[in-house]
Formats: sequence, C-alpha cells, structure tokens
Amino acid sequence: MRFSVNVPNFGDFADPRAVATLAATAEQAGWDGLFVWDHVLHRRHQKRPFADPWMLLTAAALTTSRIRLGTLLTPVPRYRPQQLARQVATLDRLSGGRVVFAAGLGGPVEDEYASFGDTAGPRELAGRLDEGLELLARLWSGEPVDHQGRHYTARDMTLLPATAQRPRPPVWIGGFWPHRGPMRRAARWDGAVPLFETARHGQVPDVTQVRELIGFVREQRAGGKEREERPFEFVLGGATDPATARDVIGPLRDAGATWWDERRLQGGPDLDRLAPVLRRVEAGPPTL
Repeated sequence: MRFSVNVPNFGDFADPRAVATLAATAEQAGWDGLFVWDHVLHRRHQKRPFADPWMLLTAAALTTSRIRLGTLLTPVPRYRPQQLARQVATLDRLSGGRVVFAAGLGGPVEDEYASFGDTAGPRELAGRLDEGLELLARLWSGEPVDHQGRHYTARDMTLLPATAQRPRPPVWIGGFWPHRGPMRRAARWDGAVPLFETARHGQVPDVTQVRELIGFVREQRAGGKEREERPFEFVLGGATDPATARDVIGPLRDAGATWWDERRLQGGPDLDRLAPVLRRVEAGPPTL
C-alpha cells in the first residue's frame, strides 16, 4: 500500500513555497505522493487566498525527486482540453514522469461552473468529462490529433513534448459512492478515488461500503483483457492519528485499497493550515 498527503489549494497552501516545503518534508518522511485540490471558487472557503494547482505542483516537483504529484481532483469540464493537456505534460516532463491525473466533475458545480455563466447540468458536464478524457489521452501521445466531437474540436494538432510517461500518466476518476456512474467511468481508466455519502472528505469510510465499491469496479473491469492487465488503484482517504492509523487503515487495505490519502476534515480548523499538516507529515506514513 502507498501513502499520500492531501491539501487544498487555498489558505496557507496558496503559497507555492509552503507546498514546496510540505512536498520536501513528505518525501523525506517516507510518503509516496502529494495531491492538491483544484478549485477556482469554493464559496465555503472564498475569503481565503487561492492558488493555481499546477503552479503549486510545479513548486513541489522542483523540491522532490521521488513522490507522485497530482490534483485530487481536476474538474475536466471546466478546462479547455488543449490547455490542460499542455499543463499536465509540462509537469510530467519537469517531474521526470511522476504525475497522476485525477479527474471528475468537481464541485460545488454552482460555484465552479454556474458562477461563471457555464452550465451546471450534470449530463452536459459528464459528456464533457468523458470526451475530454479521451481527447487528453490522445493529445498526451505526441501523435497528430484530429478530433471533431460534440463538445471539443482539435484540427491537425500535435502536442509536443509528449508526457514523459508512456503512453500517458495514470488517470484516476473521482465520484461519490454509491452512485454507479462515476465508478463505471473509473473502471475504464486506471484508478478510483471515491468519496462516500456517509464519509465526506477527511472521514474514514466504512469498510463494508469499500468492499461493495471495489467489488463493483472489479465486475466492471472483468472481461476486458487490456483493462485487466493494467494496474488499477483504489484510493481511499481520511484523517488519522499515527498511534491508531494501523488499526484504521489495515481493514481497508485488506478489502483492496492500494493507496491511503491522508486528509484533514473539510470542516475542521486545520484544513488549510501548514503547521498542523506538517506535524502529521513529519510523523510519517502508517506502518501496516
């Protein structure tokens, strides 16, 4: 099992230097990844400073050499695919092939989309997400792309340099369980990053629900030879104490989880404060 640290892109972590410090500390303490949020507007937190997540991850890449880096998660429908493809490819080259690309609809949709005159309709956003992911994968290849879809167009475009990872960085998909749609989407890619209706950000999920989700995704992947041969990650997260983390995470690992993403409670006072997050990171990842 691998272990990552998760922080928002606001508050103390709107400063790239703070994220660089956190990333270097995490790598030294033995963590395997650092993931940041990707929001332009979250009204619950809007009085805090925000930063662009790709700038934050660039700072993290320049102070590390081993840990995985990415967003949890990027709302693909909010971006233009050509811009997003180049940002991810640039970071992947800079980091030496350490990017994980986690994607979803994002939210709150009224904040992230409707506030800027965009649609907040889930069907429209889901269509843009699926088409956007397919187009991103083609753009990252470094091969010429001609695409005319319902939502996006790319005429005779070649994105160079391509991503360092071949054929592309791993793609993880987020969504709320027990909604099946996002997990069907995840089964087509490289990983699932679920939140749960009964365990929101920072809360440890129930092991029974985790088993149900993992069983569902494995059923969706069964029968596809290419899918079954690719590594697939189940990424769970929550807030733990070093003294009890083993007892909390062990059953989830036994149920099939492959990553533990250490998070602060979204409603807690330490969500976006560097000092308490650094203390947890310095204590090191759980030993199972």
